[in-house]
Parts: sequence; C-alpha cells; structure tokens
Amino acid sequence: MKRTIGTALLALAPALALAQATATLQVPAAQHPATAQYPDGAPMTVAAGSKEQYAQAKAHAAAAYKAARAQCNSLAGTPKDICVAQAKAQRVRAEEDATAQFKNTLDAYTRARMRIAAANYNLDRARCGAVAGNDRDVCLGQAKASRVAAEVDARADKKSIEARADARDEKRTAQYKVALEKCDAFAGTVKDNCVSAAKSAYGE
Repeated sequence: MKRTIGTALLALAPALALAQATATLQVPAAQHPATAQYPDGAPMTVAAGSKEQYAQAKAHAAAAYKAARAQCNSLAGTPKDICVAQAKAQRVRAEEDATAQFKNTLDAYTRARMRIAAANYNLDRARCGAVAGNDRDVCLGQAKASRVAAEVDARADKKSIEARADARDEKRTAQYKVALEKCDAFAGTVKDNCVSAAKSAYGE
C-alpha cells in the first residue's frame, strides 16, 4: 500500500533530515506560489506539488544543469571532474526533490534519498581525485561510508514510519470494533445510526 506524506511524516521530519554529505529533501509545507522556491533558490511560479510545478521543476533542473555543465568546459583534469559531478548532483537533487513532492508517497521520498546519496557519493569520489596515496584511500573510504550511512538512514526511517502507521491503523481498528460493540446495545434505526457514526468516526 502506498503511504502518502502527511501529518505522520511531517511529525517525523527531524528523523528524515539527510546528513550534510547527502543534502536535504524539502518536505512540502503549505506554501504560497509566490514564496515557494526551488532548491537553488529560484522562485516557483506555480502551485507547489502540482503537475505544473513538477514539469516546471524538471525543466528548471535541466536548464540549471546545462548552465553549470557549460562552466566546467573551461576546466581540465580533476577540477573538471569535480565540476561535472557537482552539476550532476545538483540536478539529481532538484529532480528527485520535485518527483518526491509530486508523488507525495513514502516510497518516493525514500527513493529520492537513495538517489541523492548515490549522486553525492559520485561527487565525493571525484573530490578524492585531488589527493593521492593513503589520503586518497581514506577519502574514498569516507565517501563510501557516507553513502552507506545515508542509505541505511533512509531505509530505517521508512521502516519507522511504516511501523508507526501500522500501529495507528491497528489502534483505530480496535477502537472501531469497540464502537460497534456499543452499537449492539441498540436496535433498529438507532443502531443503524450508531454504526454509521462509528464508520464515519474511524474511516471505515
């Protein structure tokens, strides 16, 4: 079952913050189109979370990547590798952020975090090209460790949210059964109204 991102996720927002090495997804809040922004600070001109915003965000990410990538052409060697990896990581973050907000499901947010972690890992590896010997080995090891940590956190947060949602569902189901039991004390129209009220109250 797909779980949408709502109150439960917003309440767990601190647990969902990505580590510095893997950037941070923006969990959507109620925003006016005039004040909403893309990850790079550019203003959003359509409603956040809408299909139009999703398409605009993808186009914005592509254009930003093209501009950033062009700036890398004046470089060579490791600096160019880092520049290209940085441009790619920024595009991945922008696109995954937009996709997660548009789909608004737990799976989408988790997938976005995993892909952002992979993109930042590639960036970290490129940066490691600036050093050699043991320093390079340590750098690559840290890059790998950061990616593993980000992926583990993403999976753990997903399980935690699912567990809380399941627990909430079980509690609601139990309370619904109690409410139906109370309705058994009535008969006819009164009982029917009681059952209807219970179903409405517990979303059955």
